Amino acid sequence: LSVSSDEEVDRIVGEGLRAGGIEPHEKRDYGFMQQRTIEDFDGHTWEIFYMDITKLSGEETTG
Repeated sequence: LSVSSDEEVDRIVGEGLRAGGIEPHEKRDYGFMQQRTIEDFDGHTWEIFYMDITKLSGEETTG
């Protein structure tokens, strides 16, 4: 699930953890993308991430 900020990634995962979910991996920081994983109590895995396309190396954006 894509969200609008790195803080939103942390907020959503925090809520999931407080509701009984687990975080099977540490937060991943790729420079241009922040990603966290949470597993809910039914065993479903959710990937929450924020991507800042202005930080992609070697890429130019137009529009």
